[in-house]
Amino acid sequence: MAATTHDLNELKRRMHGAVNLLKQELGGLRTGRASASLLEPIQVEAYGTHMPLNQVATVSVPEPRLLSVQVWDKSLVHAVERAIVNSNLGLSPATEGQVLRLRIPELNEERRRELVKVAHKYAEAARVAVRHVRRDGLDTLKKLEKDGEISEDDQTRMAQDVQKATDQTIAEVDQMLATKEKEILTV
Repeated sequence: MAATTHDLNELKRRMHGAVNLLKQELGGLRTGRASASLLEPIQVEAYGTHMPLNQVATVSVPEPRLLSVQVWDKSLVHAVERAIVNSNLGLSPATEGQVLRLRIPELNEERRRELVKVAHKYAEAARVAVRHVRRDGLDTLKKLEKDGEISEDDQTRMAQDVQKATDQTIAEVDQMLATKEKEILTV
């Protein structure tokens, strides 16, 4: 059996994986302004598999409230259109040849509040993921101490480092949430 080791950098890397996922999820929330990242989570059924939209089309923002999707392969236009409609983003594409135009409607107050709730849900999931990484790290430290590989003082010091990394990452999650919330609620 491989020896158990404690690697703070590995724990930080795993914590930042949760932050990166949150960044991606928040980027997909519609704020009333056009943003190419809005369409990033969309998967298109193409060539017998599911592909990210950005692998079959170019997304641009010609106006503040308009997205333009230039589909590269004419045979995929309907698949892209279907993927956008089924994405639950509330967007209706207007198709002109191989170009789909997506008007970003003004958000009403109720929809803004719903989006803020979704953002909070994403942030909480990220916090939980970070706490799971912390728990794994602390469990490893306890096992190392129990097995006599590190002293109690080392275990305490390393546990404080793990907690510090956790606090910093959760502060980063909270900051991202606050920024997104402000972006959603600001008209």
